[in-house]
Amino acid sequence: MTPALSARPTPAPHRVAAVLFDCDGVVVDSEEMTFDLIAEELAAHGLPIGREVVARDYIGGTMADVATRARAAGATLPADWVERFYDRLYALLAQGTPLVPGIPALLDRLEAAGIPFAIGSNGSAQKMQVTLGQHPGLLARFRGHVYSGQSLGAPKPAPTLYLHAAAQLGVDPAACVVIEDSPTGARAAQAAGMRCLGYAAHSPAAPLVAVGAEPFTDMALVPGLLGLR
Repeated sequence: MTPALSARPTPAPHRVAAVLFDCDGVVVDSEEMTFDLIAEELAAHGLPIGREVVARDYIGGTMADVATRARAAGATLPADWVERFYDRLYALLAQGTPLVPGIPALLDRLEAAGIPFAIGSNGSAQKMQVTLGQHPGLLARFRGHVYSGQSLGAPKPAPTLYLHAAAQLGVDPAACVVIEDSPTGARAAQAAGMRCLGYAAHSPAAPLVAVGAEPFTDMALVPGLLGLR
C-alpha cells in the first residue's frame, strides 16, 4: 500500500461551485477487481504483464484503449474481445462492488455546504448501473448527474465530459473541482480548466502530480482541501 501522504487542508482560492467525481476507484471500489481481470485476460492472450503493470500503464482509459495498447504490446486479442471482456466484468462487479471509504460522509459535507456534485466516468452507462446501482441511496443523491464519456463519444483525457457535467449543473467550469485517481482523468480536468484532487490511497501519487493533480489519500481530507469549515 502506498504510504500515507500528509495533505494539509488549505483554503480554496474561490468558492467551489461543484465537485465532479470520477467513478471507478473514486466513488466505487471497482479498480482492483477490474485490474485483476484485465491481467488474467491479457495473460490468456499472450501478454503476461501482471496487475501492477496493468494498474500503472492501463488505468483511466476505455477498454477499447486497453485493447489497442495490449495488441501493440503483443497480445493476440480477438476482434470481439472488448464486448466479451465487458460481459465478464459486469458479471464480476455484480457480485459486489463496495463504495470507496468516506464517500457517503463526503457527500454529506458537500450537501451541508450547498455544493452540487456529479459523476463523470470513462466507464459505460451500463457499467455504472451495475456498480452504482448496488447503492441506490447513494446513486439517488447525484440527482441524475451521472455521465459517461463513452455515451458522449468523448472519453477522457478530452475535457468534454467534465465540461458537460458542469454545464448540466449550471456552474462555471473554472469554479469546479474534480476528484480523480488516474493521470488520464487528471489531464481531462486540466484541459477543462478545473482544479483536480488526485486520490492516491492505493496507487503512486507521482503520476498524478506530474499532470497537475493535488494528491491526497483519504476522502476525509477533501472538505479541508476545498476550504469547507
